[in-house]
Amino acid sequence: MKKILIRDLSLRDGQQSQFATRMTQAQVDRVLPFYAKAGFYACEVWGGAVPDSIMRYLNENPWERLEKIKSGIGNTSKLTSLTRGRNLFGYAPYPEDVIEGFTKNAIESGIDIVRIFDALNDIDNMKSSIKFSKQHGGIPDCAVCYTVDPKFTLADKISAFISRKKLPKNIFNINYFVDKAIELEKEGAEIITIKDMAGLIHPSTTSELIKELKKAVKIPIDLHTHDTPGYGLASIFSAIVNGVDIVDAVIMPFAGGPAAPAFELIQIFCDKLGIDTGVDLKEVANISKELREIRKELAEFDTTKMFPIEFDISNYKLETDIDNLFDKAVECAKNDNTDELLVHTQAITKYFNFPDPNQQVKDAEIPGGMYTNMVAQLKQLKLDHLMNRALKLVPKCRVDAGCPPLVTPTSQIVGSQAVNLALDEQNGKLKYSTTTTQFVNLVQGQYGKTPFPVYPKFREKICGSPEEIPYDTSKHKKQDNPLLQNLGYTKLAITEKEELLVELFPNVAVGFLTKIREKEFIKANPDVPYVDIKPKELTQEDYDNLYKENWY
Repeated sequence: MKKILIRDLSLRDGQQSQFATRMTQAQVDRVLPFYAKAGFYACEVWGGAVPDSIMRYLNENPWERLEKIKSGIGNTSKLTSLTRGRNLFGYAPYPEDVIEGFTKNAIESGIDIVRIFDALNDIDNMKSSIKFSKQHGGIPDCAVCYTVDPKFTLADKISAFISRKKLPKNIFNINYFVDKAIELEKEGAEIITIKDMAGLIHPSTTSELIKELKKAVKIPIDLHTHDTPGYGLASIFSAIVNGVDIVDAVIMPFAGGPAAPAFELIQIFCDKLGIDTGVDLKEVANISKELREIRKELAEFDTTKMFPIEFDISNYKLETDIDNLFDKAVECAKNDNTDELLVHTQAITKYFNFPDPNQQVKDAEIPGGMYTNMVAQLKQLKLDHLMNRALKLVPKCRVDAGCPPLVTPTSQIVGSQAVNLALDEQNGKLKYSTTTTQFVNLVQGQYGKTPFPVYPKFREKICGSPEEIPYDTSKHKKQDNPLLQNLGYTKLAITEKEELLVELFPNVAVGFLTKIREKEFIKANPDVPYVDIKPKELTQEDYDNLYKENWY
């Protein structure tokens, strides 16, 4: 019997896409006994926004979350994390010792598969994470970020012709992604993921890409996509019939819309084709039931507030009309009739009460998160009327910056700069009168090599020099780890894992760890008056006095 592997994203990408990563540890704990028996190939449970968000909003320890999930699921499924290669969770690249420290500790705490991506698809930015993952016993899963070429208006083309400026054409074709996969396999990747964070991959492209990848590399191929513009389920179906090894999915109550397609719908498709997913469907039904209740508890963070219908995948019988839709989808997928396949899959998702395709995101060909960030930025400035103009300026801004794929953080950088262009235009200023630091760094080359060369005269205008200047990690300044004088001069971060939190998330980890040290101090010294003062960086005189006190 033919088999396919399923990576469940519910506890990381699913809840991040739908509920701003607000699942508490107590809520996660409720589903772990079922996941322990479900038998998914892998479960993505960590990385992305999880470490920052749970410290910032839930006052929970990211390392403890990972360790508790590992304890709860055991070895029945591989645990997966997501990081941005050399950038890990931030913008600027980190030195080797930070990358190794993070990777080693993540693997020791329970991660089996380290999914690595770079926002520019610059493989140099991924090499260290690949190396350290392998050294410490992890599986490097290297993601190539899927994107499409910018769309240009007639005015854009005329302007480029007059200025003799070359517009990018046919950059992100099939060969681009295949070549990246081949290079990553040579670097030591053990899985290649096509990471379609915006849900832009059309099923016809999926069909061709999976076929070519299967010819080009020997390691497993995974497809990761989202349902935002309405292509997700059709692309997953297309990938399955064309030989993909792994697909990413989310359990139904957390699926659809801005998240990945529902596992249950993929399972029905596989049942029709006689493909074994290896998943215990009774346990999935238990997970689904619990996640439905958890979604109700997370109502204030729910972006769509659309609950899919209640559906038990372990004991289902489809209505005739829906059953026929799946049969038609199977035939269309087999015959590469992708236009009809889309019609059927969108009818299926509508029946199960998932959100309709987001037409604005589809037309703009940008990630949903980037779109909502731009809306929020303009609303805050009370300039909502500039949204359409800002969207039209995204291709120009993107080309000027070297045509980066639109994924975190480049999607936010390009989106914010497109808003600035619209504001400059409205205020009668020259283009790029207002720039963000991140946009300047991107153009300068601080984040790595862009897919399309930045025009030297533009770089000089934005950065002051036409030359590309890569980031020099030797200039990286390690975050302070102060002694807390009001807490017996204990260090803010005591363990290596805590030091990594301060290094990677300084804006949130300092406050989070200070609260932990306060609780520890009060518990150990119940009779000592406690004064709440902020951490202070001690002077050399303070250290000398402390030394003398301890010595005598």
